[in-house]
Amino acid sequence: MTKKPVRIAAEIASVLVVLIIFGIPFYYVLINSFKDRAGAAQMSLGFPEAYAALENYRTSVETSNYMIIRGFGNSAVITASAIAILVVLCSMGGFVLQRRSGKLTTFANFLFLVGLMIPPAIVPTIWVLDWLGIYRSLFAMVLVEAAINIPFTLMLYRAFMASIPRELDEAAKIDGCGQLRLFGQIVFPLLKPVTASVVVLNAVNVFNDFVNPLYFLPGARNVTVQLTMYNFIGRYASSWNLLFANVALISVPPLILFIFFSKRIVSGMVAGSVKG
Repeated sequence: MTKKPVRIAAEIASVLVVLIIFGIPFYYVLINSFKDRAGAAQMSLGFPEAYAALENYRTSVETSNYMIIRGFGNSAVITASAIAILVVLCSMGGFVLQRRSGKLTTFANFLFLVGLMIPPAIVPTIWVLDWLGIYRSLFAMVLVEAAINIPFTLMLYRAFMASIPRELDEAAKIDGCGQLRLFGQIVFPLLKPVTASVVVLNAVNVFNDFVNPLYFLPGARNVTVQLTMYNFIGRYASSWNLLFANVALISVPPLILFIFFSKRIVSGMVAGSVKG
């Protein structure tokens, strides 16, 4: 009985810590996006003396011939395409790596674990993309984003696959089911929880990626939504009110996606830990 109040107090303290860590930065961005240029330049948490929210957000959208809208479109194409590649390839790869054993499988697992630890090489990647003739294209950016997220996604699918009994595979093979049909009609529908986690986590990761588009997708025509922040930062002067408005706008889609699918993310990542 004495542990219950302590547990409740610990849970409340944890919630408060999370709200402080994540809530204050979001409040800071939002409140400064409502201020005029002089007020936002003070970088304070106080309420604005002069509200300019509508003008800030309108200017942020209209800057550089509605570049942010073009950025949203490019980011959506890159995110959706990369996720489609990740779901198809990593679900199949996780099925093979979990179901088969041997030296080749062990070596493949080692390579993917190494991929989680070693960052991508920028200059060699640019050289390869340029040699293939796809540098500065959305197609190349999709391939880069998919390749970077393959190790983590593959490990998620492989871990979840352990919770699916092998007896399903054996029963399907006895009924004359081939490997592709076995995976497509029996195994893949059972992967919905982890697939939801993969889609949401990778969507937020790819959509919010700033560094890779900066290197692999230069140019105003191919701008992603994160790179539109450069419109309001200059060498000698910066429009912080417009920058904060821009950050608030591009934070809305990942935030909505994460809020509505947070339960599925947790269930998909925990479900594969039941069996080793």
